[in-house]
Amino acid sequence: MIHPNTELLYINKYVGYGVFATKFIPQGTITWVLDDLDQKFDEVYVNSLDTMFRQKLLKYCYRDRDGKYILCWDIAKFVNHSFNSNCISTPYKFEIAVRDIYPGEELTDDYGYLNLDEPFYCLPEKGCSRTKVMPDDLLQFYPEWDRKLAIAMASFNRVKQPLKRLINCRYIDRVNAIAQGKAKIDSILNCYYDRANKLESSQLGVGAIANELQPLC
Repeated sequence: MIHPNTELLYINKYVGYGVFATKFIPQGTITWVLDDLDQKFDEVYVNSLDTMFRQKLLKYCYRDRDGKYILCWDIAKFVNHSFNSNCISTPYKFEIAVRDIYPGEELTDDYGYLNLDEPFYCLPEKGCSRTKVMPDDLLQFYPEWDRKLAIAMASFNRVKQPLKRLINCRYIDRVNAIAQGKAKIDSILNCYYDRANKLESSQLGVGAIANELQPLC
């Protein structure tokens, strides 16, 4: 579910639609959380679809660390890419504002942490040398994203959190401990879908992926 103080607006024919803040969203605010209405699809099912339907689905899905395709049910699926995004995913199935977002400002993600299946070519951005998102960008840029997340989480308890109640119970104790300064935030690397390891595990009949966060309830 996307933050309630957002709206969907048309940008232009090149970008299409985007998600914009209707009110001030301060750094440290949960901007999106995975909820029960978001849909999950297995790779086998996605590949079995007619080409037209598969392309439509892939346009709006991201992949979680288990390789599931996630389709957000609300306007969250229209959040656009930026190499200097103001929102970043956490290992706890929610995203957080890593800097203040002002009314009328677009909410953005760096698609590099969304486990893309193939390169995504982007419009040039001032001050950034990157021109495309690669499927393994998480392995390269995670230290920067970890740093931004750690700073943002320091403000977690000082701002209103309308979406906090939707955090999965497996993670809430961990999130509270991090927000209170009693624990360090886990690396965004925990969001990475390791295709090679998944394939090897499947061939060996092993379903689990190493280093998975342990359930907390």
